[in-house]
Amino acid sequence: MTPAELLIDAFDRVREGALAAVDGLTEDQLAHRIAPDANSIAWLVWHTYRVQDDHVADAAGLQQVWAARGFIEHFDLDLDEDDTGFRHTPAQVATVRAPADLLARYAQEVHAQTLAWVGGLTEADLDRVVDTAWDPPVTLGVRLVSVVNDDTQHIGQAAYLRGLIDGSA
Repeated sequence: MTPAELLIDAFDRVREGALAAVDGLTEDQLAHRIAPDANSIAWLVWHTYRVQDDHVADAAGLQQVWAARGFIEHFDLDLDEDDTGFRHTPAQVATVRAPADLLARYAQEVHAQTLAWVGGLTEADLDRVVDTAWDPPVTLGVRLVSVVNDDTQHIGQAAYLRGLIDGSA
């Protein structure tokens, strides 16, 4: 298995989990929070793909799907264009409301852009330094593993919440 194939498999699994988490739920169910400071499924899926979109586009030198394909307007959130949800307050989490089809469409389009780029990566590409603000500097391989790790944690949380909402937990 090549590094590209490994990354494609990992990102495919994230997408499958995200689509399963939102499928068939109403906007109110997606926005439901089990406690005042908890995240909702809508926020978790939105945040997962905002981070993936932001980090992969930056590493690839691409424009984010969020801006390039009009998702800023489609979601119509009262947030800055570059907001990915990092350090959101409970009030900001509450503003992220969207229907399942919009969340799924954003996930699918970010996924497609991610796979189009990672599909061409080689083992040598993974050693390229992409962030010198850390000690040691962050390589592309480390950044992509970090994105996959963040994605899987948040989609796992969304799946758990879905189980609480639909009674399958």
